[in-house]
Amino acid sequence: MAEGGHMSIRNPQSVQKLRRWFRYLNPLVLLNWRLGLGPWLSLFPQWGGRYMVIAHRGRKSGKRRLTPLNYTEIEGEVYCVAGFGGIADWYRNLMANPQVEVWLPDGRWVGVAQDASDDSRRLVILRRVLRDSGFAGRLAGFHPQMSDEALQALTADYRLVHIRRAAACTGAGGPGDLVWLWPVTTFGLLLALLWRPRRK
Repeated sequence: MAEGGHMSIRNPQSVQKLRRWFRYLNPLVLLNWRLGLGPWLSLFPQWGGRYMVIAHRGRKSGKRRLTPLNYTEIEGEVYCVAGFGGIADWYRNLMANPQVEVWLPDGRWVGVAQDASDDSRRLVILRRVLRDSGFAGRLAGFHPQMSDEALQALTADYRLVHIRRAAACTGAGGPGDLVWLWPVTTFGLLLALLWRPRRK
């Protein structure tokens, strides 16, 4: 998701449309994670995709940023793609400051990001990432049976990112930080139901 959406930058109009679409969708995905529902987003990866959130620092502002992305996991290592190439803000932030925090369905940890676009397994990994991106991959024109040549053409501008796990992460500011809203909202609704005027 986010500016990691999977579409070649060779089609500027399509890119702008997809980036606008992600600007609306990403806050909703992030809100789900903050409400404690993040892992549910990855229940049906074949259709909806696999989702994680990365916390990174703005390369200019130094402020903490949260970006939801599709990903795949291979032998415990996490990979994602910048589908808009090197222009993606989150990608440029990672290249300037590779220390990141990652929220995955099975936990939260800190890691180090690096560009893996020159990896000899690039196409194999990209195929896995796009497959695990669900509908976002299909929007880009990916299908699992496409040839390596077609995949190479589709992803020529993509940047492959590898995030290495470093250590488990705890403390404030992680997924579920808004989970307290559930009991508060439920209590408020109950009060509203109890106090509403009864019809005679």
